[in-house]
Amino acid sequence: MTMNVLAPQYADGSSRRTVLAQELQSLSPDVLALQEVTRRDVEALSEEGWHVVPHPRWSADGVGAVLAARRPFGRTVTDTLEVTERTAHTDWCGVVAAELPLPEPLGTILVLHHKPSWPYDYEHERELQALVTARLADRFAAERPVRHTVLLGDFDASPQAASLRFLQGLQSVDGLSTCFQDAWSTVHPYEPGPTFSPDNPLVRQGDMPEASDRRIDYIMLRCGPYGPTLRISSCQRVLVQPANGVQASDHYGLVADLTLPDHLPGHWKEES
Repeated sequence: MTMNVLAPQYADGSSRRTVLAQELQSLSPDVLALQEVTRRDVEALSEEGWHVVPHPRWSADGVGAVLAARRPFGRTVTDTLEVTERTAHTDWCGVVAAELPLPEPLGTILVLHHKPSWPYDYEHERELQALVTARLADRFAAERPVRHTVLLGDFDASPQAASLRFLQGLQSVDGLSTCFQDAWSTVHPYEPGPTFSPDNPLVRQGDMPEASDRRIDYIMLRCGPYGPTLRISSCQRVLVQPANGVQASDHYGLVADLTLPDHLPGHWKEES
């Protein structure tokens, strides 16, 4: 699951955090990427039994991002994604890469929580930041073998943007190409699925009141030579509607169920 939960100093943060906690208990995700959290939010996750890896950069007012899981992480690596001088103005961008050892037959998964620079006109930075994250995944996998790689977070860019085109394998950047399969478009190929929308009253109330529908939050699976190594069995937006009159955030959350495929990619299935 990934969700930008909107910093609690806005729009009755206490009530919104209560709604979020109830949804997390109901959904019970195994892996969780949250953006716009505070140190107190991180403490609350730890108190609930989550294993937590904070992002490397936090704003002056104590807002950042976090990757969490129900099981302990193994090795973790971070990068601040400071790719140009302008990233000083987006002081909590960054990426966390963490190995998550799971029981067989899943094995070890590499999870990357990617949070690039947010301004509309920073696509140059987002493209370079996507490149850093892809190289980090390559370096991590070369040093320590992993079965599967999952990339998720608030990417602040639509599927047509250069950064997302690169991550989806639609174009190369600086001599490098990669390919991640987008969970939403796999399950809902003809549905736009915005995660930041003027239909959300907190968008209209917030600092981007004229925003149009944008799908900017993602869960993605890295592809090997024969495609993704896991099956995306479902993907849904969550916390779209208010709960007890409370809108949880100006973003909608995204949840995906990932399962093993019928047979190993790169091999023909044996006939029974």
